[in-house]
Amino acid sequence: MTLLIESAMKITEALLAEHVVFHNLFDHIERTLPRLKTLPEIRSLAGLLESLLETHSLAEDRLIIEPLEHCLEQLGQHETFHQEHIEIEENVKRAQTTRDLRKSRKHLLAAVLASRKHFDKEERIVFPMAEKLLKGKTLTALGKSWIQHRNAAIVV
Repeated sequence: MTLLIESAMKITEALLAEHVVFHNLFDHIERTLPRLKTLPEIRSLAGLLESLLETHSLAEDRLIIEPLEHCLEQLGQHETFHQEHIEIEENVKRAQTTRDLRKSRKHLLAAVLASRKHFDKEERIVFPMAEKLLKGKTLTALGKSWIQHRNAAIVV
């Protein structure tokens, strides 16, 4: 299975589109999490979130964060972005490994809230910075790389 996109898509547009999907997933997790009664249910949602975030983060880091790394460092945001990724990953892992239902729920919710905050920061800082500092051709070339990355990630 491959992604078919008719027109050129900038990397910022592609990542924003993924963010929309994530926000829908976050909404679903927040709605259903209070009603889940077993650890396997929470672990399943946490595993899904982990898998999707991993693929998204790898593409985002490689295709937009790395080209803007020097700018993020000047703004004092590079380490912050890295720490936020670690916080999200740790909470997802704890949601999957703890043996306490309440704690598992708490960690998954913390991962969702931290992800929302992180995505908001990317949408307010990183994506506009990319639009301002990178040429349109570069953004489109990175968008094509995103499609290739996505196609490689799809398991048939």
